[in-house]
Amino acid sequence: MDMTSLPVLLAFASLLLGIVAVVIFAYVVVPKRRRAKAKAEEAEAPVAAPTPPPAEEPPPAPAKRTGKVKQHSLFVIFNQPDVTTDERLTEWLREKGAHYDAIKKVFLIDGQQASNPITVANAFPPGEMPDLLRGETHEPIRGVSLLVKPPLHKRRNQQMHVYVELAKEMNETFSGDMLDADREPATEATYAQIIG
Repeated sequence: MDMTSLPVLLAFASLLLGIVAVVIFAYVVVPKRRRAKAKAEEAEAPVAAPTPPPAEEPPPAPAKRTGKVKQHSLFVIFNQPDVTTDERLTEWLREKGAHYDAIKKVFLIDGQQASNPITVANAFPPGEMPDLLRGETHEPIRGVSLLVKPPLHKRRNQQMHVYVELAKEMNETFSGDMLDADREPATEATYAQIIG
């Protein structure tokens, strides 16, 4: 045997043993570590004894909105919707200088900021209103929703004051039920939260 072939043969054998050792490590040791880590995570998680579900669970109380609101919503649901209610609504919209958006099928009231108008829409799906100012025929409107986007800066909340005043006036004019975004009766606290 040649003197150079023995070191090459030994190097090749050690390389092969090294590869086998890596494969054994990958198949034996790594999965054990993963299993041990999974067991540790399971041990940290509290184990609750299975309990039967309660017979009837009361609905959770509505949480106050603390995050940023994308849009304020108030709903006026008319007590007795009929043709006279629609006529009063038409007159009220004229008094407020509302204009009809034919694309969205809603009325817009400029208020203090024409760039952020107050939207008057049908409170019931699909939310579209006929152009009452032009005398379109339809079924009596059962309620309206008043929508407005909040201002970006607190000092620019004049539109929120107009919005709240319009909502209160509409509630008095139509003797309806004023509801907030969660369909709960609107209160002075609701108005204060809107004004900020």
